[in-house]
Amino acid sequence: MNATMELEEIKHHPVMLNQVLSIISPQHGGTFIDCTFGGGGYSKEILKFPCTKVIAFDRDKLTKRHAQTLLKKFPNRFSFYQEKFSNLSQIEEKKLDIKAIIFDLGLSSFQLADKARGFSFESQDFLNMEMGINKYSAYDVVNTIDKKTLASIIKILGEEKNGKLIANKIDRYRKEKKIKSSQELASIINAAKRNYNSYKKNPATKTFQAIRIFVNKELTELMKGLIEAAKLLPNNGILIVVSFHSLEDKIVKSFFNLYSDIKKNTSRYLPIRQNKFNLFKLISKKPLTADLKEVKENVRSRSAKLRYSVRNNNTIFDFNEFKNKFEIYSSIEEAQI
Repeated sequence: MNATMELEEIKHHPVMLNQVLSIISPQHGGTFIDCTFGGGGYSKEILKFPCTKVIAFDRDKLTKRHAQTLLKKFPNRFSFYQEKFSNLSQIEEKKLDIKAIIFDLGLSSFQLADKARGFSFESQDFLNMEMGINKYSAYDVVNTIDKKTLASIIKILGEEKNGKLIANKIDRYRKEKKIKSSQELASIINAAKRNYNSYKKNPATKTFQAIRIFVNKELTELMKGLIEAAKLLPNNGILIVVSFHSLEDKIVKSFFNLYSDIKKNTSRYLPIRQNKFNLFKLISKKPLTADLKEVKENVRSRSAKLRYSVRNNNTIFDFNEFKNKFEIYSSIEEAQI
């Protein structure tokens, strides 16, 4: 399967679609921003309702081919930006009354299925892992970044306790020859992990996650995207985020808690403390998850967590508390190659 494949050949499952549609109520019309267009799952469903408009973002150049179908079918109701969602402020339709902004984080079905992209453990193609609009690839990271930084990336962005051990193994290997494919990288990681055959998941899972996050600056992008969405949403606008791993969810949960109408108390024995600097009405502190039927149909939905809040008309002050809380992720992602 290569990069020129027809996107329609892959079956795409928009995760937690029914829950998203229930929250945003497109049957009543409105303008929606799909920040992670991918296969267009959310956008297509929203556009089925006649009084809707969709503004879509995606950094992956391959998705533009799929977006063209919707551009032809809905020339007055659909627009597409080949751009990172951290640049939401660039949209020309700023004066529109945005009803909801939706983020579906992580990899799309197309990126996972296309082994030429290097996201798969079995891929024998170039070690890529680029989502689009990147400065470098996974090949550059594993072959050139210093050992200490590589260990930090694996340990913190992958939550891999054996980060130092794996980084040492990679460093020894690359001194002999360049690591050129995902399959080669996975075998090196597996060799560094003791009793790797006993793992339920591939032992390279956390390290691959870490390198992919670093290559695409995913956590920094998420933080910037959430801030831009808060600035763009009008009163009663809805912000929805579907995340797939603990670091993403930690950031989203914290953002909503910090800037919602209820601020976390220092003690559970104290009464609920109102946050006078709130920007959102927090609907629920617990995330929504996929039902059993969806998990059976799409295993990727098993780890999905959906959180959402409703914007109020309070004025933006600053987001320094949020930025400072996750400065460690930003600083790691800014490491030089």
